[in-house]
Amino acid sequence: MRKKYLWRHPSGRWYVRIKGKYFRIMAQEGTADFDREYWEIRSGKRAVTKTSWAALIDALKRTDKWAGLAPRYRDDLEAVFVYLKEKIGHVDVSRLTQADIYDAMEKHRHNVNFANYIPIAIRMLSKLAIRKRWRIDNPAIGIEPFKVPDDRKKPHIPWPDWAVDKMREEGKPLPRLIFEIGLGSVQRPGDWVGFTWGDYDGEMLKLTQNKTGKVLQLPCTDNLKAALDQARESLGFEPNPSRHILTRPDGSAMSYYSMARIMLAERKRLGLVDFDQHALRYRGVMDLAWAGCTDDEIASYSGHASKAMIVKYAGEARQIMQARKAAEKRK
Repeated sequence: MRKKYLWRHPSGRWYVRIKGKYFRIMAQEGTADFDREYWEIRSGKRAVTKTSWAALIDALKRTDKWAGLAPRYRDDLEAVFVYLKEKIGHVDVSRLTQADIYDAMEKHRHNVNFANYIPIAIRMLSKLAIRKRWRIDNPAIGIEPFKVPDDRKKPHIPWPDWAVDKMREEGKPLPRLIFEIGLGSVQRPGDWVGFTWGDYDGEMLKLTQNKTGKVLQLPCTDNLKAALDQARESLGFEPNPSRHILTRPDGSAMSYYSMARIMLAERKRLGLVDFDQHALRYRGVMDLAWAGCTDDEIASYSGHASKAMIVKYAGEARQIMQARKAAEKRK
C-alpha cells in the first residue's frame, strides 16, 4: 500500500510531511521499523523510547560528573545536546553509528568548534549508555576532529593603548565592566562570568580557575576596583554574596556566550573588532611586565599553567619598554 505524505530527500533520507512540517524516519526503508515510525508520525503518537538520546542526556545531567564540569565546558556541551535532542532525541541510543557522527560533523564544517564538540558530547554520553547497558560500544571513539584552516586561524592581538583608552572613555557600562574584569584580573574569559559579589571584598577578587582548579587571590587594579564599586552602587541595594557580578537584565548569571555577544557588539560599535576578549588577558600580562614583574610573579597572578604565553607576551612588553629607553638615550 502506498503511504501518503512520504517524501524522500535527494540524500536518501525519508520524511513524513504533516501540516507543513517534516518528520524524519530513521529506520531503513522496507523494514518493520520503517512502517512503525511512519504510522507513529501519522497518528501523532511517535513513541519516545526509554533508551533514547533525550533520556540519556537527561540522565547525564543528573550525574555528579556533570555537576563537576566547568561552567564554560558545560555550555559548550549543552549547545550540542540541544542539537542532538532536536535531531535524534527520540531515537534509540543503540542505533547511532560512527558514520552518522561524521555526517553530523560535516554539516557543521563551517563551524569547526561546534563540529568537533559533537563527538566529544557523544563520547561522554555513550560512556554512560554503556554503563546503563543501552549500548555495547562507543561510536565516538577514534573520531578525527576537524582542523581549523590556516586562513581562518586568527591570532589574539593584545589591546594597544589607544584601544584600552577608547573602551574606557566611550564604552557602555556593562561592556566596560566586562573589559575591566578581563584586563584587571588577567584571567581566562570563561572565569569572568563566575565571579560573585562574595568574591570581592573591596580590595581583592578570589576565584578557583575553571581550567586548572587553582585558587587565586587577586589584588584589584585601581581601574577594576572603581568599575566594581560603581557596578555595585548602581544596583541600588546590597547584593547577596552569591549574586554574580555579571548578570542578565533579570539578575540571573550571565553565560559565557552572552558575554561574548555583548563584547562583540561593543567592539564593533567602537571599531575594536581586531581585539577580542581573550586578548585582554595577554594585555594584562604585558601590563604586569611593564610594571617590572618577573615571569614567576606574573604566573602567580594570571595562574598560567605554562609559562609559554607569559614568555611570549611579557617578552614583547619588555622589548617595547627597552626600546623606549633606548630611544630616550638616543636623543
